[in-house]
Amino acid sequence: MSETSPSDLIEQAAGLVANADLLLVAAGAGMGVDSGLPDFRGDEGFWRAYPALARARMAFTSVASPDTFHANPSLAWGFYGHRLKLYRDTAPHAGFALLKAWGGRMDHGYGVFTSNVDGQFQRAGFDPQRIYECHGSIHHLQCLTPCGGDIWPADDFHPEVDNDACRLLNAAPVCPRCGALARPNILMFGDWGWNERRSWLQEARLDALLRTARRPLVVELGAGVAIPSVRHFGQHVIQRHGGRMIRINPREPRVMGARDVGLAMGALAGLAAIDALL
Repeated sequence: MSETSPSDLIEQAAGLVANADLLLVAAGAGMGVDSGLPDFRGDEGFWRAYPALARARMAFTSVASPDTFHANPSLAWGFYGHRLKLYRDTAPHAGFALLKAWGGRMDHGYGVFTSNVDGQFQRAGFDPQRIYECHGSIHHLQCLTPCGGDIWPADDFHPEVDNDACRLLNAAPVCPRCGALARPNILMFGDWGWNERRSWLQEARLDALLRTARRPLVVELGAGVAIPSVRHFGQHVIQRHGGRMIRINPREPRVMGARDVGLAMGALAGLAAIDALL
């Protein structure tokens, strides 16, 4: 049997979009590549984005840790401060608008599940009440200790970073309750102090939305298998809610279901190709 041609796969994907009553966007790090964001694929990719950490041979898993905030807060906030500014300055690519428009035409709209902490869906105009950020958000802060359950916006923190040294130059944010160092409300590596309250509320809202749909469609974008949080969500929708899937991934597009579609493309190219048939 010959393989299905790329054009036929795109046509099948467009048919899935047209038939769905709820769009579930499931996004990993690859979703932001077309906006110019790094995806930290392996230490080599991470070090290209942060040469100072390459010189120190400091891995992503090491710097993205609460231990670094305790041991070297200037370095930790140099790294996260740079990322915060980068995400604030980055415009979401056109694929975000396409997804939002598709969901807007469906009976139950859209929901978003993302392992990204960059806030790009909110920046693209998606309803924050329909977004579940399973690893938290760099745009929110919590106490490093933590002294309590408070989570607050990072809007008043404007990091000044020496990018060559990956060091924070101005004052780091502090907890308004106890005055201790604040950290991003992000699930890090080796992290037992992450405040999950905001994420739990997001999860509950997305679960309630899922229960309203009869024909949910997962459009998974840029989600790899190394940290499979996004892939697990898609499988949950298929197994528990009878959903279908379109997986858009240039390196790992394979799908399990015979009626699902895998496109070996980048996020923006795949979405644009489907949209052209809608």
